[in-house]
Amino acid sequence: MNPNINLWYGRSDRSFLEMIGQFLRKTRLNQNKTQDEIAAATGLNRSTIIQLEKGAGGTLLSLVQVLRALNVLEVLQSLEVSTQISPLLVAEMEKKQRRRARKQKPSDIPDSDW
Repeated sequence: MNPNINLWYGRSDRSFLEMIGQFLRKTRLNQNKTQDEIAAATGLNRSTIIQLEKGAGGTLLSLVQVLRALNVLEVLQSLEVSTQISPLLVAEMEKKQRRRARKQKPSDIPDSDW
């Protein structure tokens, strides 16, 4: 088990919001953009940008919009769920795929009792 994992679980929810806010503020300042510019690019109010940067809340949608405006969406890459399928399972699934279509029975011909 990774010993640093306890550091993450030991943090409060508020500290995570503050960490995200610091990241947004630092990234914005490094790009020499004002809060007004980010607000205009996202369509959000400046007060929403201020709240996010202070770690005082906001929505996930607002966070994604700000990350997009700052061109740093890649920070979300570690959240992406990837499913890995074994080659044997892929081969088995391909084997089960239909190869041909059946002719449809004409509906006007009654089925025989035979």
